[in-house]
Amino acid sequence: MSEPPEPAEPSAEPPAEALPESLAEPLAEPTAEPVAEADPALFAHALRIAEALIFASDRPVAPARLAQALPPGIDPRAVITSLMATTAGRPVGLVEVAGGVAFRTAPELAPAITKVVEVPRRLPRVAMETLAIIAYHQPATRAEIEEIRGASLSQSTLEALLEMGFIAPRGRKEVPGRPSLWGTTPRFLEQFGLKTLTDLPRREELVSEPAPPLSA
Repeated sequence: MSEPPEPAEPSAEPPAEALPESLAEPLAEPTAEPVAEADPALFAHALRIAEALIFASDRPVAPARLAQALPPGIDPRAVITSLMATTAGRPVGLVEVAGGVAFRTAPELAPAITKVVEVPRRLPRVAMETLAIIAYHQPATRAEIEEIRGASLSQSTLEALLEMGFIAPRGRKEVPGRPSLWGTTPRFLEQFGLKTLTDLPRREELVSEPAPPLSA
């Protein structure tokens, strides 16, 4: 009588079962929102909404604000990127500024435009120096600004910058007298075409070069 065959050694893993056809391929990562490109007509409509909103807005439009106006499922950043590409090289283009986007005329066209458009007044030198000190040393007190400038600072200068929306109170310093602390605002970033404070030029450039005209 022949000996029975030795049992086969168990495999490290159980044999794979045949998967249903719908699960044969790896599962795709779930997406929270529909892909905008799947509906070109809807995306084109979103571009029109974005362009109108940015044009009508009195301040740069952040992606979160833009998303409130777009159809559900449309990525505001994709819309912004597309608009930037569309307006690149045009007389009026979409640029990033102060944490959002806004339409701006091409810088190279300024000489022609200023021949017929009244140039807004510029900041006085003392105001520019004060603004530069606040931008680079914020939050700063009036006494600290005066110490850095090496000259006294009139209250009217701070009030003018405050009225223009370039600076705002940032609390009080915990020292005797508790003087007010001052810092810059998003309006400051917008005026000087900066995305964030990290885009500030060198201190010498901001103080010594002519200040940009104040927009109305």
